[in-house]
Formats: sequence, C-alpha cells, structure tokens
Amino acid sequence: MTFKGFTNDDFNVFQIDGLDARMDAIKSIIRPKFEILSNVFTEELSVMTNEPMYAHIAKHARRTINPPNDTWVAFSSNPRGYKMVPHFQIGLWESHLFIWYAVIYEAKGKEPIGQRFLSKASEIKQTIPGTYVWSIDHMKPDVLHHDDLSTDDLSKMFERLANVKKAELLCGFQVPRDEAVKIHGDELIEMIRDVFVHLLPLYNVE
Repeated sequence: MTFKGFTNDDFNVFQIDGLDARMDAIKSIIRPKFEILSNVFTEELSVMTNEPMYAHIAKHARRTINPPNDTWVAFSSNPRGYKMVPHFQIGLWESHLFIWYAVIYEAKGKEPIGQRFLSKASEIKQTIPGTYVWSIDHMKPDVLHHDDLSTDDLSKMFERLANVKKAELLCGFQVPRDEAVKIHGDELIEMIRDVFVHLLPLYNVE
C-alpha cells in the first residue's frame, strides 16, 4: 500500500463516542496508515541509530471505559515494547499530528539520560530547531515552544527528568490538522524523516 497522508476522517475518529466504537475506528481507519509508516521508518530509523528498531502500534489495552484522545506508532530498540526505553513516535490528536523523541515515565535509566542532557543543555538549545516543541507529559497536548525556552529553562526540565520519578520529556514537531491534511503522503514522509534527523542528537546524546 502507498501512504497517501492523513485526512480529516483520521482526525475525526477522536470525536466518536464510546471506547469500543472509537477503538474500532482507530483500528480500521488510522492503524493501516501506521502499518505503512512502520514499514518505512523501522528500516530508516535502524539505519539512523545504527541499531535494530522495532515498531509498536499503540493498542490502548489498559483502557476499559474512556476512549483514547490520541494514538500513535512508536519505534524503539526493544522488540518487546517502547515505554521502557527512549523512543520515537508518530501520532495524532484530534487537533494535530505529532512527531516525537520521547522518554516517558516508565523508561529505565532516566536519571543518567537527564544528566547527559543537562551536561549538553547549551548544545541542545542550539541544535534543536526553534519551531520544535517540548512536552513534560505525553498524556496532555500542551507543549512548550523551543524558541521560547532559555538554556536555563531546558536545564530545569532536564534536572526534573533526572530527579523526579514520574517525570518525562518529549521533544519534536507538531503539524496542525488543517495543515496536515493538505500534505501529500510522500511529502509527509519526507517531513517526518527530517524531524527524526533533527531529533537524533537527543537519542544519541552522550
């Protein structure tokens, strides 16, 4: 199958009431597109990171009542899952498309990761494009714009990642749905690829 990009039908899935009905729509409408993206970026991220990468499409298996407000495919070096390691994501909220590098609260080794980020805070401030955004909670759509953050602001987030048990940190790029639905599949794949290239220094930080 050819990836043709995302449409309003994809974003409108999150307006469907009820867990079962929304999950059925996610599986039938969005998941086939994630499968195609998985085939593309599993291989490409393996080359970029110089280690085998595996795709994990969100199953939302823990949910019993409330339907998910977002959904994604994650790419990690662990074939059994992604939450326990730094990883990359492509996904949708009703309002936007997101492309992330993520260290979420279940990740092991968050303290040394945060410390490595802290030691490179000035470099990260200069390396990450100003149009990118940061999040400290993957469950919420709220973000902080890189252009608005000082090196000291970044350092505080990195310290929090290192020292707070439930802390997490995501960095990446968002595309509002009105713009995302106008981007053809090949162009969108190229955009995602470019974002991953710019996020790679975070994944490789030493």
